[in-house]
Amino acid sequence: MARRDNSPDFIEAIARGLDVIRAFGPGQPVMSLAGVAGASDLPRPTARRILLTLEQLGYARQVGAGGYELTPRVLDLGMSYVLSRGLWEVARPHMEALVSRTRESSSIAQLDGSDIVYVTRVAVPIGTRFPAMQTSLGKVLLAALPLTEAERVLAEPSRSGITPRWQPDATERAASLREVRARGWALTDEQLAPGIRSVAVPLRDGDGRVIAALNVNSHAAETPLEVLTGKHLPLLLQTAGAISADWAAYQSVPQVKVSAANPSATDEAS
Repeated sequence: MARRDNSPDFIEAIARGLDVIRAFGPGQPVMSLAGVAGASDLPRPTARRILLTLEQLGYARQVGAGGYELTPRVLDLGMSYVLSRGLWEVARPHMEALVSRTRESSSIAQLDGSDIVYVTRVAVPIGTRFPAMQTSLGKVLLAALPLTEAERVLAEPSRSGITPRWQPDATERAASLREVRARGWALTDEQLAPGIRSVAVPLRDGDGRVIAALNVNSHAAETPLEVLTGKHLPLLLQTAGAISADWAAYQSVPQVKVSAANPSATDEAS
């Protein structure tokens, strides 16, 4: 196989090892040496040495007569990416793809008293604060709380400095949050300020708890409600599912610490 990169810093052996791992595609859990060599475009002796190395490291094993399969340890390679990042960094590429498809802005927010605070927003500085009840993000977050807790939170003075258009009483708030709980997403249509229209869905951890909310935000004059709920909402739900799945995967991996006295010894972190 011809060298694929002429840079003196390029390590061909690592690239070939990754080629062998990628050779085990969908529907091919077990492959012969010849099959791996063919799929990775490598000579059979090279493919064999790589497979034996992966076997010694615990990433592959021999099965049957001349067959090979990957082991679950290969998942560690992908988890290294997830574990090196927080939720917001995990979410960002998904949000960028969502913004590319909807051509609208997208944000993640969390509750802070009776306000929401934007913690991640594509192409817009974070830290923006709005009254929670008048935003789709806030409705999602408040709906995840027991009603009495939501009312306690909303009783706190807003620090946003904004007076929203919609000023619901307790009965209206309760009805609105019940609707959000029932359908699993929230809509706001110029309730915060003229021209602001958005839809939001929850982000969940591995135990199903709502940890934040994700939205698509649009201008009422440019995006009809039927586009926001009929076209953007399904993409938003799909994106939230992908982010939640990545975060759940992060949570499922035991956090370990290495003993300075014995680098090979690991203990589960508390």
